[in-house]
Amino acid sequence: MITHGRDFIHTAMAQDRFSQSSEDMGVLLDECEEQFGLLNKLQNEIILADTESNDAESNEAVNCLNAITAELEQWQEMEPKLLLTNPEVLSAVGKEELQRLNSQLEMVLSCSQARLDALKGILKREQTWLTDKKDVLNAVSDRVTKLQHENEKLSEHSVLLDLKRKINNLKDYHSGLMEMLSDMLDEHFPLPDPRENGTKKKRAAAYDAEVNLISMSEIIEKLTNKTLETPHDPYVTTDDTFWQPYTEMLLRNGVAIRHPDDCSKIRLEMFF
Repeated sequence: MITHGRDFIHTAMAQDRFSQSSEDMGVLLDECEEQFGLLNKLQNEIILADTESNDAESNEAVNCLNAITAELEQWQEMEPKLLLTNPEVLSAVGKEELQRLNSQLEMVLSCSQARLDALKGILKREQTWLTDKKDVLNAVSDRVTKLQHENEKLSEHSVLLDLKRKINNLKDYHSGLMEMLSDMLDEHFPLPDPRENGTKKKRAAAYDAEVNLISMSEIIEKLTNKTLETPHDPYVTTDDTFWQPYTEMLLRNGVAIRHPDDCSKIRLEMFF
C-alpha cells in the first residue's frame, strides 16, 4: 500500500509539472503572438507610408527618409528586451530546452562510444596481426643469418668432398641397379644348354656349341656403353656371340633398331 501510494504521488507530481510546463508554454506562445501582431501592424503602416510618399512631393520624401533614418538609429541604440519577464515561465522553457539538448547529446555520446568500441576491437586485431608478423619476420631473419654463417664456414674443399660423396653414392646405386638387372636377365633369359634333352635340346641345336654366346645382360650392356661413349656412332656390330633369338626379340620389342644400311649392326633405341 505504501509503494502504491508513493507511485501515485510521483505520478501526480509528474502530471502537475507537465501541466505547469504546458501552461508556461501557453503563456509564452500568447506573448509571441501578441508581438507578432504588433510587427504585422507596423509593417502595414510602413507599406502604407511608402505608397503615400510616392504621390507626395520630393521634399516630403526627403523628410520621410530622414525621419525613418532617425527612427532606425533610435532602434539600434535600444537594447532588446525579453518578451516575457516571468522567471518561472523562463525557467520552465529553459529547462525543457536543456532536457531536449541533453537527450540529443546523450544519443551522440552513445553513437560515439559504440564507434570507439568498434575501433578499439579493430586496433586490437591489427596489433595482434602485427605481433604475429613481427615474430615470423624475426624467425626468418634468424634463419637467414644462420644460413649465411653456415655458408661462410663452408670451404671449397668441403664442397668437393660432399660432391665426391654424392657421386660415389650414385655409382653405388647404379651398380646395385645393374646387378639387379643382370640377375633378372640371367634368370628370365638364360643361354641355351646343349646338354639338355627334349625341346630345349632342339632349340640349342640352332647354334654352334663351340661359340661362346654372350648373355642378354651383356648385350644390353654393350649397347648402353656404345651409346654413352660414342653417341655419334652408337651402332654395335653383331657376330656369332650374339644369340639370334635374343637379338630378334630386342628388335621386335623396340629396345634396339638395325642400321639402315648394314643389317649386322644394331643400336639401342633412343628413349628420350
